[in-house]
Amino acid sequence: MIDQKKIKADFPILKKKNNGQRLVYLDSANTSLTPRQVVEKMDEYYEVYNANIHRAVYPLGERATFEYEAAREKIRRFIGAKSSKEIIFTRNATESINLVAQTWGRQHLGRGDAIVLSIMEHHSNIVPWQLLQKEKGFHIHYLSLSKEGRLNMEAYQRVIQNKNIKLVSLIHQSNVLGTLNDAKSLTELAHKRGIAVLIDGAQSVPHRKVDLKKIKADFFVFTGHKMLGPTGIGVLYGREELLQDMPPFLGGGDMIRSVGIEGSTWNDPPYKFEAGTPNIAGAIGLGAAVDYLENIGMKKVQEHEQKLLEYALKKMKAIPEINIIGPENAQNRGAVIAFNFAEVHPHDVATILGEQGICVRAGNHCAQPLLDYLKVPASLRVSFYLYNTEDDIDRLIEGLRLVKKTFHVEP
Repeated sequence: MIDQKKIKADFPILKKKNNGQRLVYLDSANTSLTPRQVVEKMDEYYEVYNANIHRAVYPLGERATFEYEAAREKIRRFIGAKSSKEIIFTRNATESINLVAQTWGRQHLGRGDAIVLSIMEHHSNIVPWQLLQKEKGFHIHYLSLSKEGRLNMEAYQRVIQNKNIKLVSLIHQSNVLGTLNDAKSLTELAHKRGIAVLIDGAQSVPHRKVDLKKIKADFFVFTGHKMLGPTGIGVLYGREELLQDMPPFLGGGDMIRSVGIEGSTWNDPPYKFEAGTPNIAGAIGLGAAVDYLENIGMKKVQEHEQKLLEYALKKMKAIPEINIIGPENAQNRGAVIAFNFAEVHPHDVATILGEQGICVRAGNHCAQPLLDYLKVPASLRVSFYLYNTEDDIDRLIEGLRLVKKTFHVEP
């Protein structure tokens, strides 16, 4: 069991009041809150050893380099990568996918080729491929969903039989539906056909144990700000042999081995893909976030969220004005619930809840193709994390009753 009192004490923002009400934060699928341990570790960098990395032999620079690379090693262990050379720091999961598109994709995709995405992808796993598609002329297959909001595996197995498929790029857990896709099976099936696989783990890594030794994806991306870390820091995992063969994404300092008037040569991965001064404090902060999660245990995090999800689904399904979008049971899904409330616009619902100190997301959740597919213009979304409790869900239900009263909603 998670010590909820101790957890809440680690998040100073949860002590804030809004209109005299305590803060209820239900938007962690967007950006999670940050514990004081992460903030303190980043402050330590700026206050104690603020220097650039990989460039200095004086103590401050050596300490900064040590802490930065220690964070990389923590992340390697956390996701089960084989080597720290396979861990590249980026700004976020979006940049990680763009990096793969503009390096591996530019190398391997052309007219007559095709890639596989799904209709449930986040914009960041659609737009980079569309941009490259305009230039290279390959085709994009979009996988459909079942009525329960799950990936159509029969369609997937049919599509990857096509000899022109070069890449499968799929979300691990939907940021709207909560659907958890079987990344291991998806990868195994693709690899049997010689197809490369990218998995977007932005919504899975913060909430459950992810082991790349089991999933065996060629590329895997996630971001710090959804897993208790700071904004502006993300991760791309890539198999070492693929990274060695890929061209650089950006040019500048630290990504080079040598520079001459007639040409330059490149550093080894991961540095080949980390041009210029990186977000040093952000990487160190992400390492501290990994420490925090590991100290609790990802199994406990997942179990806690599963109980909250089951509790919330039960409470919400009892209210006739609520229409849940996606799987209505807690099996094989994350602690994310998208829904609409009667005929009240999601933005109006979110505004009233916000005035009560209840933070929820409203809109298309950076998944417009999915909402178009579902014929839903917009929706509300609540998402839970380790600092949430059943009391938070009860407050949400109270807030929705206020919405009903305000708009004179009839079931």
